[in-house]
Amino acid sequence: MKKRGNISVFEHQRLYVGEQGFKQVHLDALLKLNEYHDGNYFEPIAKGIKFNQYVGVIQVDGLTIEIHPKADKDDEDRKWKGVLIKMLQACGKLKAESSGVAHVKRQHLNLLEVYFELYLFEIENLVRKGLIKQYRKQTRNTKALKGKLEFANHIRKNCVHKERFYTTHQVYDQDHFLHQVLYKALTVVEQFTKGSRLQDLTNRVLLNFPEVTNKTITAKQLNSIQLNRKSNAYSSALELARLIILNYSPDISSGKEKMLSLLFDMNVLWEEYILKQLQKACVGTGITVSGQESKSFWGNNSLRPDVVLREGETTYIIDTKWKRPNKTAASVGDLRQMYTYCRFWDAEKAMLLYPGTDSENKFKSYLTDDYSKDHEDNHREIDHQCKMGFVSVLGDNNNLNTNIGSLILDLIKL
Repeated sequence: MKKRGNISVFEHQRLYVGEQGFKQVHLDALLKLNEYHDGNYFEPIAKGIKFNQYVGVIQVDGLTIEIHPKADKDDEDRKWKGVLIKMLQACGKLKAESSGVAHVKRQHLNLLEVYFELYLFEIENLVRKGLIKQYRKQTRNTKALKGKLEFANHIRKNCVHKERFYTTHQVYDQDHFLHQVLYKALTVVEQFTKGSRLQDLTNRVLLNFPEVTNKTITAKQLNSIQLNRKSNAYSSALELARLIILNYSPDISSGKEKMLSLLFDMNVLWEEYILKQLQKACVGTGITVSGQESKSFWGNNSLRPDVVLREGETTYIIDTKWKRPNKTAASVGDLRQMYTYCRFWDAEKAMLLYPGTDSENKFKSYLTDDYSKDHEDNHREIDHQCKMGFVSVLGDNNNLNTNIGSLILDLIKL
């Protein structure tokens, strides 16, 4: 059995061949993975790679690479480990009650194992409740004439066996597409849990799962799945299966080794986390919160601020940035972007929101003469203002800051 190694790094960190068991074969595989994803995951450097804002875990050739989020390179590394799983839980991308999550600190599980365990338990639960059957078309030789006789193939295959009929007919069983998707994901999990604490659980689930056709599953097929009242219970398992299948790269390392990556864009995750926390904080306050509102800008181009807050006739814009600004000053491009949002949404205040504990600055007005138009076409002068806001991601004991939504509301109204 091949010994598995582990590497722990942070976003934007560099990793060179020869460090922590990182070999040339691993580098070659990661570079090919990066090519498949338009170069978003890493930046190639001499004899190594520099990680971008994608965090998560990669397994290849017996090596596990965990990439942790980290808002500030000067912060302590240890306090940022485990933040990703907590943010995924808060955003609804990982069930809070998953026993895999509970084992993370105690047994040093990585994110893939957490998702694997959650998926295996979902399948076990479905099997225990009883798997559904569906109608499907089957074309084969039968001993009775049923369905549609495929005449050309019947002549070719049964010129000797006159007692058989080559037909296309309907079958009502468990060998349908939903189970084929679940089984395909199970076969992937089986490959990456050998020798781990999940191997026995994986074997048990596979043993209890019905025998189905092992087919190649495409992204188009996964995106076209539609559930009904009978199959709604499959939604969680299918979403996890989709995540596993689409992140599996069987031939990427040019050899016999296979790769599985589960990476998240921290810019997107930070935006989703802030939106969720604001929605929670605004319950019962009369403030409405929406994310990714879109307005046409020029031709087919549109504008989409991360968060729009409305309180009566007042509108606030928040744009999240998972980075630290250089020299605590916002870029000119970001400021121009916020001014555009203010103009299109008639917003009085806009805020660039960063992670951190830097000192807050005050709202400053854009040096322009602007007017807002209400629903009765009345014009009024409007003073567009913008500032940089900072909010700590972590609270006590390095846990996620549970009061972050209220803190952001205070910042935008100052």
